[in-house]
Amino acid sequence: MTSVQIRTLLSPPNLAPAENNAVFFVNSRVQSLDDLDGLEDLVLEAKQRDEQLKANVRQYCPPQLAISQKNVDALVAQTREAAEAHTKTAQSLSLQRHSLADELSYLFSQLTSAMSDGDSESTLLEDIETLHRNLKELQSVKGYVQVIEHALKLSEAAGAQVRSSPTNTPLSHASVTEYQSLQEFVTKVSDACAGVEDGMGKQTLNLVLFLEKIRDQCWADIKGSLSASLLAASERLKWPMPVDYVAASPQDRKDFERAFSDLLKLQNIGEKLRPPNAKERSEKDGLYPIQALIQPISARFKYHFEGSRQTNRLDKPEWYFTHVLNVMHEHRAFMESVIQPLLSSTGIVAWREFTLLLFPLLARKLRKSMPSLLPRPPVLAHTIYQALVFDAAVSEEGFSLAGTSAAVDNNDRWNGVSDLVLGKEEWFSAWMEGEKQFSEGQYNEIISAVDAWHIAEDEDGEESGHMQDLRSTSSARRLKALVEQVTDRYSPLPHFAHRTRFLIHVQIPLLENYYGRILSSLDAFETLSSAFVRAVPGALSVSLGGRDEGSVRVDARRLTDGVEGVQRLCKAWLSARYMEAAMEGWGEELFFLELWTEINRRASLRSQALAAASLPDPRAVGSAVPQETVFEELVTQYRILVHRAEDMIVQQVCGEVEGGLKAHLSATTSPNPNRHAAADDDLSLSQTLLGPISLLSTHLTYLRTTLPQTVMTALYRRIAARLAEHLLQRQILYRGHISPVEGRAIHAECELWVETCQAGLGGALSGGRNRVEAPWLKLVQAGRLIDLEGGTWEKVQRGTFGTQNQEAWADLMLEVTGSSEIPREEVQRILKNRDESHS
Repeated sequence: MTSVQIRTLLSPPNLAPAENNAVFFVNSRVQSLDDLDGLEDLVLEAKQRDEQLKANVRQYCPPQLAISQKNVDALVAQTREAAEAHTKTAQSLSLQRHSLADELSYLFSQLTSAMSDGDSESTLLEDIETLHRNLKELQSVKGYVQVIEHALKLSEAAGAQVRSSPTNTPLSHASVTEYQSLQEFVTKVSDACAGVEDGMGKQTLNLVLFLEKIRDQCWADIKGSLSASLLAASERLKWPMPVDYVAASPQDRKDFERAFSDLLKLQNIGEKLRPPNAKERSEKDGLYPIQALIQPISARFKYHFEGSRQTNRLDKPEWYFTHVLNVMHEHRAFMESVIQPLLSSTGIVAWREFTLLLFPLLARKLRKSMPSLLPRPPVLAHTIYQALVFDAAVSEEGFSLAGTSAAVDNNDRWNGVSDLVLGKEEWFSAWMEGEKQFSEGQYNEIISAVDAWHIAEDEDGEESGHMQDLRSTSSARRLKALVEQVTDRYSPLPHFAHRTRFLIHVQIPLLENYYGRILSSLDAFETLSSAFVRAVPGALSVSLGGRDEGSVRVDARRLTDGVEGVQRLCKAWLSARYMEAAMEGWGEELFFLELWTEINRRASLRSQALAAASLPDPRAVGSAVPQETVFEELVTQYRILVHRAEDMIVQQVCGEVEGGLKAHLSATTSPNPNRHAAADDDLSLSQTLLGPISLLSTHLTYLRTTLPQTVMTALYRRIAARLAEHLLQRQILYRGHISPVEGRAIHAECELWVETCQAGLGGALSGGRNRVEAPWLKLVQAGRLIDLEGGTWEKVQRGTFGTQNQEAWADLMLEVTGSSEIPREEVQRILKNRDESHS
């Protein structure tokens, strides 16, 4: 019996179940109000049952209770004995547990790593594990050493096999069997280690890399051994000096040719035996015998241009470029006559291959010099220019990659030595920035020069073609020379992308700045010539050849009036027209035509051109070639400047002459009875007319001596036509009454204007007086009409106011005045003015 059962039996009785049973019993017997009548019977029945149970207890309980008590006591005694036995067993087990724990702690302490405590010694297990690891490593090292030892033995045997070959026996596959064994061994080891992985995944073991280095070094030693033989034979031919092959002894020639052929055969054997090189072709790779011949040339190059000798100068790149060119020229005959027959079976052009292997000398020199060149833009620009000149010279000699070991897929395009610098964005940008700063500095010197805006003369036929008769300012001529200098510096660039960047970032800004300078000068001139006159002329005095007055007050009219003002406008016209003509000529040159075609053809170049506002809008070229030139937009802008300067010249001359005529017209058109009484023989010109006449003559004389004849003719016609219209309106048409004396005076003045212009032009217009008189015809005709008298006057009146048809009337005007430029309505007005005054 368990302790739980004992506690249950000893616990007092639970009354709750009895009460629940009583309630359940009553509920089951009394289910309605009517059943309450039998409640007393139930109570009586319960009492009877209770008495019966008590009687049974008194009858049976004492014997059963005694038996139960006895059983309980026995059970309790038995339970105590079991509990004491279990307690002793638990104590014994506890002692055993503590003993095992102590023993486990001891054993654990004995197995603890010596690394956890610096004072404790290593355990036996650790010593055994260490010995096992060392044994494995030694076994691995032994295997590595054995593999390397075998490879080194094969390498030594391969080199010895080639060196011990008989001198009279040509090289063959039998001469490199030991190297072939080495090659097979390295391949076998590489295949065996191909599946080895480390923590980073599959990688080539260092052992394989080392064996490949041994293999490659062995081949290099074999190549070096044969190269030494070739160099020894070439020294007897005086190489690297120019070789007189005919003068050499037959044995020396035979030794040279055999050594050359051995190296060539070695290369052919290597291409079959050796695995394809995964690396890109090095610039030093080429034919083995040619590489060997380059070695003494390279040594000389280093001695002269990479050492401490005076020939190693950073600012003299042309020295080492010329040195390489000289080497190419000196040995070309030897390469073509002696080496080329030895390469007949290879398809290699000896001189081109030799030239190709000279380029690494220059490449090495440029790479070493570049850190020192970058901080010195002028020297950098000079070096690149010399590199471009060198590339051009080599190309002119007929060099290309065709027929060399560097030719791939029939691609014989050679980028040149300059591509080493131009192909690196950092170096190219540094060069272009230096060129830009230099060009801007030159431009500023041109603009700020004392004679920048002086009109220059064409010396010794400097200009030709459409610019031969065109004068210009000194700044325009120098700017043209500067732009052409920039063109010369970047035109040799092999790539159109580089040319486009130079055009946009260096050349175009020079033309834009000059355009802006002339434009600001014309703006300033207009401002100073208007009613809002400022004391300091600003850009005008500098841009158009005036003096910079600083803070001193300057009379603006002195800078813009008279011949000095027209002179400034002519300088602006000459500068703009000269640059316009220059750009028209440049645009037709083959260099710029090709460049603009490529810009339109390539999308990458078009995107650059779209960012430049002064270039025409490029478009993709299909079958048609672009009709405009690369300077078309700038030419248009400069042409607008030219037209504006012409308009301003006309405005300036006419404005000054018209201003000078104000006093004269005021005096001659105001009422004066004394003029009507004057005799015919007393007719004389007004003194107020001499000033405007002299001013016009001076202007025309200056324009004739400054501007081209065609331009001068066009300007003269515009000036004369405007002045003639002004005089016709103010002095004749809208003057009022005109007396005969005044008519004769007006006629004389009209003729005087024509004579003044003829004298001022000095025969510049072919055709004589008729061409000079053409713009003045309306005024001259009006003057002749106003001076008519007698029968001629009456005839003209009848024809003009009568019913005569237009054609007959025009004939009458031609007969009387020599022209019929004035409309009939205006002639009527003129006659009315004269008629009213005469009456």
